[in-house]
Amino acid sequence: MEYLVKSGSPEKQRVGCVVVGVFDRRKLTQQARALDFAADGLLSSILRRGDLDGKLGDTAVLHNVEELLCDRVLLVGCGKEREFNDRAYEKACAAAIKQLSALGGVDAAFYLTEQNVRGRDDFAWQVKSALLTVEENLYRFDTCRGQGFESPRQKLTRLVFQVPRRSDLRAAERGVNEGRATAAGLKRAKDLGNLPANICTPSYLADNAKELAGAHDKLKTSVLGEDEMAELGMGALLGVSRGSRQPARLIVMEYNGGAKKDKPIVLVGKGVTFDSGGISIKPSAAMDEMKYDMGGAASVFGAVEAAAEMNLPQNVVGVVPAVENLPDGDAYRPGDILTSMSGQTIEILNTDAEGRLALADALTYVERHYDPDAVIDMATLTGAALVALGSQAAALYGNNSPLRRALRDAGDTVGDRAWPMPVWDEYQEQLDSNFADMANVGGHLAGSVTAACFLNRFARKLRWAHLDIAGVAWKSGSEKGATGRPVGLLTQYLIDRTHDDA
Repeated sequence: MEYLVKSGSPEKQRVGCVVVGVFDRRKLTQQARALDFAADGLLSSILRRGDLDGKLGDTAVLHNVEELLCDRVLLVGCGKEREFNDRAYEKACAAAIKQLSALGGVDAAFYLTEQNVRGRDDFAWQVKSALLTVEENLYRFDTCRGQGFESPRQKLTRLVFQVPRRSDLRAAERGVNEGRATAAGLKRAKDLGNLPANICTPSYLADNAKELAGAHDKLKTSVLGEDEMAELGMGALLGVSRGSRQPARLIVMEYNGGAKKDKPIVLVGKGVTFDSGGISIKPSAAMDEMKYDMGGAASVFGAVEAAAEMNLPQNVVGVVPAVENLPDGDAYRPGDILTSMSGQTIEILNTDAEGRLALADALTYVERHYDPDAVIDMATLTGAALVALGSQAAALYGNNSPLRRALRDAGDTVGDRAWPMPVWDEYQEQLDSNFADMANVGGHLAGSVTAACFLNRFARKLRWAHLDIAGVAWKSGSEKGATGRPVGLLTQYLIDRTHDDA
């Protein structure tokens, strides 16, 4: 899709379709009124006949309006004007792109970006949000279809986001640039997440990281194999890998967009490419969805790609401990004690709590090999996060209040929300072990919290945050598929840092 920005009157647009809004009770927006005036009241007449009353998400298409230069006019219901907030704006944009995709035009002038959105006064945000909504609704995953399958052809190839004044074009251009880069990162994350585990192995992820580095001059990738990890003492990560025939990989992607002296932001993503639970095997129902257990890794890939696409003046490092968790004669067992890279020992009470083991060694690796400004890990870590927050928000933990606040604000900006949770010392005693420095689980209460407390033991020297994304990384049911979250949050955080440093 080609995205452009422009300032101009809707009645003067010579395009396949002009998209304008209608509020509740048939109230025309300013842009719709301009069309209505040029068309001698045709829009008002149609609304009076009841074809559209402005309910949020409803649409109506007008063809060949003689007084206008465009082929079609798409009216989009925006709901109550006083309630036109982020969520309503996204729904209106989604309704518009679905209708545009069903029409025959190849281009459209999109005037919803001129609408006032409650709490927003930045056309960069409105254009970026609209672009991401468009890309979300156009996304398809057909990689694994057979040779006879033909993907539906997308006729719409050019979308022009409109702003009121020429002075608004600079902000709109920034919205397009940020939106394109974020959309590219989201697509990579979703594609990786949707691949089956027999294709998306730890080695596949390593190769994908190398290909990504080959496409960007400021990005380089290195990969550690199991022998190298063993030399470093990564007993926790390698313990998880023992039951699989797929060798583990530690993938390191370094994007050097800032000055050499600038401390990097390090993103660490859980890369369990399939999680059977190991010896503590999961129930068979919906186990296919455990291919999504590398959602944290996928989001690291996406955020690193977005940073490179935007040429952000930041140093960003992506670290992915990639491993598969399967039962085998050599698999690690409940009761085993593993020695982590940090030297801390871990009693295994449940082999299905494997992601934290891989992340523990990855965090120690980051501490010893970098001097990071901040470290953010993300993982589909616990079902308890889904129970606590549903699919609306990731669970946000950390040992630094400004970092937690910045991540929460970034998520609020892009609608990829995270909600703060505690890592109080009182929870740490649930991880006590009679035989090792700690257990890998803390019992059935506060499961997401104790998982974060476990990771905190390996991040005490770091300015650290943890996102438990088990509830947001994928959808089930008829809409089953990876969401790409929290690429949007991470990318916005990096953008916000760039603006703060300017």
